[in-house]
Amino acid sequence: MPLCAAAVSAIHLHQLRQRMKGIIMSNNSQAKPERVEHLGIIGAGAIGQAIAKQAVRAGLKVTLSNSRGPESLAGTVDSLGPNARAGSVRDAAAADIVVLSVNWAQLPSALADLPPWNGRIVIDATNPVIQPGFQLAELGGRNSSQVVTDMLPGARLVKSFNTLLAAVLASDPGQAGGKRVVFLSGDDAAAKSTVEQLIDRLGFAGIDLGSLAVGGKLQQFPGGPLPALNLIKLPA
Repeated sequence: MPLCAAAVSAIHLHQLRQRMKGIIMSNNSQAKPERVEHLGIIGAGAIGQAIAKQAVRAGLKVTLSNSRGPESLAGTVDSLGPNARAGSVRDAAAADIVVLSVNWAQLPSALADLPPWNGRIVIDATNPVIQPGFQLAELGGRNSSQVVTDMLPGARLVKSFNTLLAAVLASDPGQAGGKRVVFLSGDDAAAKSTVEQLIDRLGFAGIDLGSLAVGGKLQQFPGGPLPALNLIKLPA
């Protein structure tokens, strides 16, 4: 199946994983995932709404937030259905898992004055893009998720859901008899196990790329090789 058709064979996916052999460092098989019933999303742009749509479809409760306040999201949550509600950023940050999907330049203000994270899981779906021109933000020699980690002291950060285009992420993850691939990386095995379970519940196939230092670099846009790569994992 041609790559431009947004699917690869199981053999092609196996070859991709073989090329990554040696950098996929973690195995979450022994990590017990946490129960997730409520997803909080900070940032209600196209990516945030796409994740919310998939979460509601999977039966999760979703709190969607943005910088303009809950009233600005009334139409959005109405279209998502009764499992979605609009809330403040603080409301979203209190969910079982929090998804961060704001524009890079707005990160400091979006995360200001939030309560301590106390070991809770944050999914980093951001990309270090400066507009106009899709320029790479200054990261001080690190990748973006390492920078975001410093903004979230006490959180367990997992990088995920940032490589697919919003329209693709919002579409049916079941394709061509398989599941659309979502990459993840992180430094906490239990957090990654929980996020991988969430990915599966949403209908996607998760591929663990290892640590933030390694996987975060592969996932980063601009700069990494994986953004916009639309893969389908077929049954073995």
